[in-house]
Amino acid sequence: MFQQLSFNSDGVKTLCEIGGLHKEMMMTIRVKKFSADEKITVISDTLETAFLILQGEAEISWCGKTEKIFRESPFVKKPFCLHVPKNTEVTVKASENTEILIQQTENDRDFAPVFYTPDDVLYQHFGEGQYDGTAYRICSTVFDYDNAPYSNMVLGEVFNQPGRWSSYPPHHHPQPEVYYYQFDKPQGFGACFIGDNVYKSVQGSACYITDGYDHQQVVAPGYEMCYIWMIRHPEGDPWYKTSRFYAKEHEWLAKL
Repeated sequence: MFQQLSFNSDGVKTLCEIGGLHKEMMMTIRVKKFSADEKITVISDTLETAFLILQGEAEISWCGKTEKIFRESPFVKKPFCLHVPKNTEVTVKASENTEILIQQTENDRDFAPVFYTPDDVLYQHFGEGQYDGTAYRICSTVFDYDNAPYSNMVLGEVFNQPGRWSSYPPHHHPQPEVYYYQFDKPQGFGACFIGDNVYKSVQGSACYITDGYDHQQVVAPGYEMCYIWMIRHPEGDPWYKTSRFYAKEHEWLAKL
């Protein structure tokens, strides 16, 4: 499934919602567009929550702590992210026009809030020596089962280099996954493959991947594409970095 969504009058874009829009993702994901000096407070008695800045500048406060977060754009690979358990009040106050992605899911476990700085984020380079470099991409992981086993979510970013492929070879996994697309130029575009369907990925669009659907991405030459990738761990079946099953006809590609 693929969708192009708009911000509402409150500056909120809802990608999916537990029990509502794309409920099969088992997550609530929103992008909030702030104006200067705008402030919001978020708290839930059932949901863990992650706040990832996409662009702008803000102060984020929780449990008596306040940190400054800032980012020129997703393509400045310096994300700040706050990850908190249920029953934790978080206040965000923007200093300028700012966009923050908010990811949530149900989680009964309690854990200490974690504030991730750019130095805490794992960056991995994939595909440099394969397929003449045509699938080279940079993948960041803010948190996953390795460093946050108490969480029911995964959060990271993929930087799809111009004219190249990512999320490749074609593969699938049982855990639901959402991509949210950003481009270094607003007219940038690419293609998203979900099973046998192909969609044009553009600025601010999203795709929704469920169990058994092979998925891979490509971006047009001259444009860099970033997509925020978010996975929900089903009960008893968490996603690991190696949790991928290649399409049988393309499995040979993984061995090159």
